[in-house]
Amino acid sequence: MKTYLALLISAALGASVLLPSEAIAQTAVLKDVQSAITDGETKVKMRYRYERVDQDNIDKTANASTLLSRLSFKSAEVKGFYGVFEVDNISAIGNENYNSTVNGNTQYPVVADPTLTEVNQAYLGYKTGNLDLSFGRQRINHNDQRFVGGVAWRQNEQTYDAYRVQYAGDNKLNVDYSYVYNVNRIFGPDSQNADLQGNIHLLNVNYPINEDHKLTGFAYELDFDTAVGISTRTLGMSYDANISNVKVHASYATQSDTGDNPTDFSAQYLALEAGVKISAVTLGLGYESLGSDNGIGFSTPFATLHKFNGFADKFLNTPGVGLNDVYFKASGKVGKLGLLAVWHEFDSDIGSIDFGSELNLNATYPLADKVGLLVRYANFSSDEFAVDTNKLWAMLTFSF
Repeated sequence: MKTYLALLISAALGASVLLPSEAIAQTAVLKDVQSAITDGETKVKMRYRYERVDQDNIDKTANASTLLSRLSFKSAEVKGFYGVFEVDNISAIGNENYNSTVNGNTQYPVVADPTLTEVNQAYLGYKTGNLDLSFGRQRINHNDQRFVGGVAWRQNEQTYDAYRVQYAGDNKLNVDYSYVYNVNRIFGPDSQNADLQGNIHLLNVNYPINEDHKLTGFAYELDFDTAVGISTRTLGMSYDANISNVKVHASYATQSDTGDNPTDFSAQYLALEAGVKISAVTLGLGYESLGSDNGIGFSTPFATLHKFNGFADKFLNTPGVGLNDVYFKASGKVGKLGLLAVWHEFDSDIGSIDFGSELNLNATYPLADKVGLLVRYANFSSDEFAVDTNKLWAMLTFSF
């Protein structure tokens, strides 16, 4: 890992150093590279997870026991240059009694955690003033990850092969633009759905008006080389505020076809949520609508979808008739124990089809410094969409 970064940083520094003596220059570059490596930061993360899926239309119950092991290294900055390299290994602990989407165990429900070893991040960066430039395979998360995220809930994270420019102005204006030519999806390199390639532009701009109010604008052009049927252009904005102890989130976007997408459509997205803390409990009420037009539902293929529309993941692809999600949530703490409960009611945006309802429960507990336990449960009760599904997770995370 460090040798790989040394080569990257050497190339960058070598191209930027202009000294009269080539020998002196080479020595200086080697010292800079040594400093970048020795003063860098190494991190290790291990995440064990048990996931159980009981799905009405499949006789067998999935029992997935997997371990994510991640080794990360970020070099120190030298003349503004730095490098990041990260490797993941995902192993099955015991038998693979689940359908990882690539292991062929289709007699079980899907748990999309394939076993693999691969480079999760590998990029070279350069910082100067308020600018941060990066090139290579990297993590990109925008806002709450409703449109662009890393899907880090799954063991194999989604990362982006991209040229990226980030600007953090002294006036608090933040601009994040990426040109992405390949998206490394969660399904792993052995899957036919491993990558999404194309000409992809991701722009996110946010400005905090003051400590209680923030505006965000975004534009996403997803023009795919092969999956042309999901090529879309999305323009939108969001508003986040804290008004008299009430937290408010509002977002609106429009989406249309782009590139070689054979279907003409124009759909809308709307999200409204308000939350208030009463004593030790925070209560929230929300509404999210992914509209539909010409049989095409508003889509967010790069989102961290597990965070939205229910933990059971029944709406990873928006139905052609769209999706409305009305939800109520309550959260709080009992000592160090964090608790969350969410109730969803789902129906279609067109045709008033009752899709069903879902209960989500979540508990977290810090066992020690950088050691955390999570237990999560989802119960999807189907009406006119998919099938009844129960999911249970138990997860233990170490980082050092």
